[in-house]
Amino acid sequence: MDDVATSKSPQKIDRSTFTNEVEFPTIRYRVKPTDGSVESTFRELVPKKLALAIWEYIKSYQTTIPNFPQSETCELLILDRSVDLVAPIIHEWTYDAMCHDLIDLDGNKYTMEVPNKSGGQPERKDFLLEDHDPIWLEMRHLHIADASEKLSDKMDTLMTKNKAAQLQQKDKSEMSTRDIQQMVQAMPAFNEQKERLSLHVEIAGKINKAIAQEGLRDLGQIEQDLVFGDAGNKELLEFLEEYEDDNIENRLRLMMIYALADPEKFEGENGAKLMEKGNAPLRKDKQGEEETWALFRFFPVLEELLEKIDKNEMPKDEYECINDSTPSGRPGPPSGGPGRGGGQRRSRRTAGQTKGADDGHSSEPANAPVDLKHLGQRIFVFIIGGATRSELRVCHKLTAKLKREVVLGSTSIDDPPNYITKVKMLSFSGYGC
Repeated sequence: MDDVATSKSPQKIDRSTFTNEVEFPTIRYRVKPTDGSVESTFRELVPKKLALAIWEYIKSYQTTIPNFPQSETCELLILDRSVDLVAPIIHEWTYDAMCHDLIDLDGNKYTMEVPNKSGGQPERKDFLLEDHDPIWLEMRHLHIADASEKLSDKMDTLMTKNKAAQLQQKDKSEMSTRDIQQMVQAMPAFNEQKERLSLHVEIAGKINKAIAQEGLRDLGQIEQDLVFGDAGNKELLEFLEEYEDDNIENRLRLMMIYALADPEKFEGENGAKLMEKGNAPLRKDKQGEEETWALFRFFPVLEELLEKIDKNEMPKDEYECINDSTPSGRPGPPSGGPGRGGGQRRSRRTAGQTKGADDGHSSEPANAPVDLKHLGQRIFVFIIGGATRSELRVCHKLTAKLKREVVLGSTSIDDPPNYITKVKMLSFSGYGC
């Protein structure tokens, strides 16, 4: 396995993940029917082959690594991208997702003009949107409207209540020697805070400008209405007629969502394959959850799967457990929900292994106290074919909700533009989707 992403940042995951953390996973993988062709059979068997390979390593660790657990301490779910084809293309409205979808970033690098310290022309400076930036950690999973409001409030507070800012506004002739000393001492920290806040205020401003210019609120509404079954052919045609000069890539993404939501409108072999998914809504509203912000209704399939794992309700005909089916005869996890108490094993973490909030590993919010020792069994998820930022968001959300650290790994973290490029490359190479 290659990249791993928690709700903070991409990292690495491989067989050493379970040796370093001293974890014995319950391993499940998604089972999919094949059409019998060589290409289909190979593609559908990849999750199983990966699950079996990890299981063989785990079994060897039990006999070669001292004190390696002999019963399950965590969960590992192996999926591929076909589990949710909407998540990579629908507009995701978090600050993180919008940055990578709408802003011209070089990976996680953003370049901004900053004042020249010597008083000359402004300089161009590179900033990394990563874990060392506390503002990024606080804002990244928020709805863009929420993030914009909070950033504006933070800037207002800094400029009105910061000691250095207050002293800067005083008449210099009225400043005492002590005032000047305090201002000089406070200025470096103030300038750093102001520069970092200015970075995110500028980015949020560019995002909101792009949203307005490209009519993304209306586009986002029709996208989510198609996914939840509240719109169909009629509403789609009305939208396309009204926005006939819309961004070509946005129209492509919308048509891809429509193809998944309303497959009977497509003829031929491709339409027949889509028809196998049926004509039901791609999502149903989650009971008991109301979103404060518009266009925050969408959730990836992964959220439902994680909640089923937590309740021990994973359908066995769709998600096979290697621990149950191997010749060792080792029992699977006990009923009643793994990691939910009832005398079941917790993840093997001690106070010495507890990671800080800024190390890029924990899925807990950066500004929240994280006592991993008292969380339930961890859940590892690996998605073959790329993960999305909406899936990062739900891992962050469910770590707090389920009181279980959720770690998301994948072969890559894909934003809509590069995901669509990958799909095009598949078509050009003759493999199809």
